[in-house]
Amino acid sequence: METSAVGGTIVTPARKRRKFPGTALTWLAVTPFAAWAVTRVAGLERGSLPTQLMTATPYAAAGSLIPLLIAAVGRKRAATAVALLATTALGFAVLPRALGTAEATAGRPLKVMTINMLFGRADVQTIMKLVRDFGPDVLSTQELTPGAVADLDAAGLKELMPHRVLQDEWSAGGSGLYSKHPVQPLWDLMPPVGHQMPAALISLPGGKPIEFIDAHPFPPLGPQVTNWNEALAAFPSASTDRVRVLAGDFNASLDHAAMRGLLARGYKDAADQVGAGLIPTWPANKRVPPIITIDHVLVDERAGVREVSVHDVPGTDHRAVLAELTVPV
Repeated sequence: METSAVGGTIVTPARKRRKFPGTALTWLAVTPFAAWAVTRVAGLERGSLPTQLMTATPYAAAGSLIPLLIAAVGRKRAATAVALLATTALGFAVLPRALGTAEATAGRPLKVMTINMLFGRADVQTIMKLVRDFGPDVLSTQELTPGAVADLDAAGLKELMPHRVLQDEWSAGGSGLYSKHPVQPLWDLMPPVGHQMPAALISLPGGKPIEFIDAHPFPPLGPQVTNWNEALAAFPSASTDRVRVLAGDFNASLDHAAMRGLLARGYKDAADQVGAGLIPTWPANKRVPPIITIDHVLVDERAGVREVSVHDVPGTDHRAVLAELTVPV
């Protein structure tokens, strides 16, 4: 305000601060994580790309702290509240996998090992060392080729695990179950969806036989996402008559609604039970370290989980998963 030479007063209006740009930028940071949280919690992912992106939920959970901090420092109350809800929802979805809540139950010991061999290229000597050191009752293999079958037997697997149900192929479609104990193939247990997924009744000592399925749905890439959903829905629900184990490359993480739907039918993820559920299994042996967890051992809810570990195997883009279980008599 100042006085004019000809009399009167000149009034200069005060400039108001524009708050809109700061508010807009805050919401721009918050909204993607809020949408991710809603999609994850409600299981709304549809189509190939959203399904693939959902495997990155653990990283989205960590990243959601950034917009929460931006909103809080900027004192944007509404945005802070939404960001806090998103972070909380994503945290509750992810953190239990790193904590573990399981207590091993009494029962018969069952050791399981699963490995995707990448067109049979996985290093046989490393696999055999894991077999000899760990002593699995059942070895579940994916992308098993006739050449890999011959190489494994030549390296000693035929003597260590003489019982098997094999559907090997010269492609990514081959799979095979190896066992220390007698097996009976169950050819009609899985419909023809995805890669070969052999199933067997395994005569585990000390009680009733268990059922075992070698899991390997197609990856949810492009139109294959439809088959991927069909395969996960096609796995049989847990049975009150017999303990069942599903192990292999599911091409799915625990953040996929289809995978959670399978678990809801009477299964639990072994790694999740012992706080190892965030250990990534793919892609291995690349310039970048493994980033997502798509190889699993799923067990009947009545089974106990003692320990789960993940191991590198040269020659393949998947890591081996080893699980020590206990199953009811």
